[in-house]
Amino acid sequence: MRVLHIISSGGMYGAEAVILNLSHTLNAGGHSSILGVFSNDANANIELHAAATSQGIESHLIPCSGQMDRTVGTKIRALIAATHSDVVHAHGYKADIYCYFALRGKRVARVSTCHTWYDNDWKVTLYGKIDRFVLRSFDGVVAVSDEVKRELLQAGVSAEKVSLIRNGIDLTPFAGADPTFRDELEPGHPERLIVGLVGRLSKEKGVDVFIRAAALVVQQMPETRFVVIGDGEDRELLEALIDELGVRFSVRLVGPRSGMASIYASLDVMVSASRKEGLPMAILEGLASARPLIATPVGAVASVVRDGETGLLIAPGDPVLLAATIVRLLEDAELRRRLGEAGRKVIAEEFSATRMTAEYLQVYEAAIAKRGRA
Repeated sequence: MRVLHIISSGGMYGAEAVILNLSHTLNAGGHSSILGVFSNDANANIELHAAATSQGIESHLIPCSGQMDRTVGTKIRALIAATHSDVVHAHGYKADIYCYFALRGKRVARVSTCHTWYDNDWKVTLYGKIDRFVLRSFDGVVAVSDEVKRELLQAGVSAEKVSLIRNGIDLTPFAGADPTFRDELEPGHPERLIVGLVGRLSKEKGVDVFIRAAALVVQQMPETRFVVIGDGEDRELLEALIDELGVRFSVRLVGPRSGMASIYASLDVMVSASRKEGLPMAILEGLASARPLIATPVGAVASVVRDGETGLLIAPGDPVLLAATIVRLLEDAELRRRLGEAGRKVIAEEFSATRMTAEYLQVYEAAIAKRGRA
């Protein structure tokens, strides 16, 4: 089976990690996974294309100019023909909408994965509504959480088309990774504890809550360091918040990084402070790295972070509670060890890339059969 993934990428985040994990396991299983990555004229965001190419995954750029480029549909159809794809797998509302118009009346099977929708402003909310409307015509639609599945069904997507597939990862890179990132953050101070958050710098990720909690923690434990790995539209606001709280020495926004296995291995505690989520790849990767995790029970997070067992769950938007929970973990090395080991075990047993890929193959096969009948 030949699967063509179409995405307008914003950087190396969760959807991109899902595509790479799927591609590796599909290719290893005798199938072919191919990428079509939009190269936008305003902001190219072709890191996924570069990463895939460097990892031996076939990837093609799809030039795209402006909000609605009428030539993109032709380019998608040409890429399908050139790669002899059996299934087109779209990721995100932009890919969904372009594929909808490009493939009307065509026999190729079409599938989409809905990671989540962030209603941050009227434009994004409108795009989300259009996305859920066009998904009614797809042959298969994958939701990564129960919340996303409910939204799809409420929008009129047929229940027989919707599948719930939890994200999965390859654990191999995260086993025994060398914590070299720690030397970059705190050279000469191996005793200092480091608390990290991995994610986009945007409101839904709760980075502001993380920074406010950090300011409270350093009042009790001044040697603790806090780091945020990722980039996004709220960077200036968050930098200003760090200065406002007077924690520039303790909190750093280091931007996007490669070599994530080393970064996770360098953290003593990991935090996911999201206000809204699907199932973040950062959580799966952190747990695969045996990091003790504090998270908010949004989206499908509670399906993997089980309070007191594989991590600690707290309500979103509460920096005081987050600070107290961070202190609790920093002061209890045995609890950190126990949560980390249990987290890695649950990822290995329930959230592997092999399991995820097998479930996607079932969706692809059903979509091909449905398109053939049509």
